Amino acid sequence: MWCQRLAWLLRGRRGSTAHRWPWLPRDARPVLAAPARCHATAPASPHCAWQLHQDHLELRYGSTVMRLDFVWLRDHCRSASCYNAKTNQRSLDTASVDLAIRPQAVRVDESTLFLTWPDGHVTRYGLEWLVRNSYEGQKQQVMHPRILWNAEIYRQAQVPSVDCRSFLETDEGLKEFLQNFLLYGIAFVENVAPTKEDTEILAERISIIRETIYGRMWYFTSDFSRGDTAYTKLALDRHTDTTYFQEPCGIQVFHCLKHEGTGGRTLLVDGFHAAEQVLRQAPEHFELLAKVPLKHEYVENVGGCHNHMIGVGPVLNVYPWNNELYLIRYNNYDRAVINTVPHDVVRRWYHAHRALTAELRRPDNELWVKLKPGKALFVDNWRVLHGREAFTGYRQLCGCYLTRDDVLNTARLLGLQA
Repeated sequence: MWCQRLAWLLRGRRGSTAHRWPWLPRDARPVLAAPARCHATAPASPHCAWQLHQDHLELRYGSTVMRLDFVWLRDHCRSASCYNAKTNQRSLDTASVDLAIRPQAVRVDESTLFLTWPDGHVTRYGLEWLVRNSYEGQKQQVMHPRILWNAEIYRQAQVPSVDCRSFLETDEGLKEFLQNFLLYGIAFVENVAPTKEDTEILAERISIIRETIYGRMWYFTSDFSRGDTAYTKLALDRHTDTTYFQEPCGIQVFHCLKHEGTGGRTLLVDGFHAAEQVLRQAPEHFELLAKVPLKHEYVENVGGCHNHMIGVGPVLNVYPWNNELYLIRYNNYDRAVINTVPHDVVRRWYHAHRALTAELRRPDNELWVKLKPGKALFVDNWRVLHGREAFTGYRQLCGCYLTRDDVLNTARLLGLQA
């Protein structure tokens, strides 16, 4: 149908944009500074057509209509003189590209777009590459495939734990673990020796350990050695950690080394699942939680530990081009005074926060697990909230934070989308 309309245009109809773009909404029709030239590809590939505008090339390939700026097309050239294929880095000096550049010639065959520039340089793009890398193509893609879950969905999935030896010694075991982690935001490793040293070896298999104000590898007891509620025997409501960092820690590792007492089960909640429910039921709440910046603060003056950390960001963080959620910053303990929004927004924010909190506290969203010596838990701190029920007796955990970039790097090297 699109090519038929192009053919109709080529017959010489030169009317207003309303006549030339009848299938587009009025506010989406381009304002053309000069007559556009329309072209269809050879009959062998009727699924592709292109149209040249004053400052961009419009290209339809399959079901995707791409609008590609001329400067963008010159800047992303993958020729040997513009791009180093060995290092996967750009060689072209972007600042040297004329911002008013236009191609002298354009040609499209079944799989490739060819552009000849005023200096005679030829740029070639695979059409599939353009679909993947254009703005319009990215809007249709998910950066991080996930399975959203509540307690019942996770139990029915019967996600297996990975054996420690397989995790440490084989790519297959590591890949299975990472696939589970990427899809669900949590993953378990079994048969780990209950020591800090062995937990450290485990963590380093997938990432560089992130050293923070809590140290590199930490022991965790109820001695209140730090100015944090977590270092008590009290119950902890669901939350994400280090919300008071400008970039919250990406992954947290827990390993229970010893517990002589009762209680202390760990609570896990998929924050993205809860946010998805808010988006469906009250999109205006989701939008507000994704836009309003808040401060989170950690003030500590206990023993030799003196810290004052402040992190700023909205509760929900989304990629702006496809509205995909990638980080939730939720911690009622550490949220600072709300002084970053005007009074007429505050009450609406509280309504939105209440809607998200209600979803996070739904009993059917709560996954309770008992951490035991030998079973290590990895938690995506950008997605899954954790908490704890009160406990008695002596309970010792160890763990660490991992750099998110390195975990995703490991996954990509194993062929996973991350």
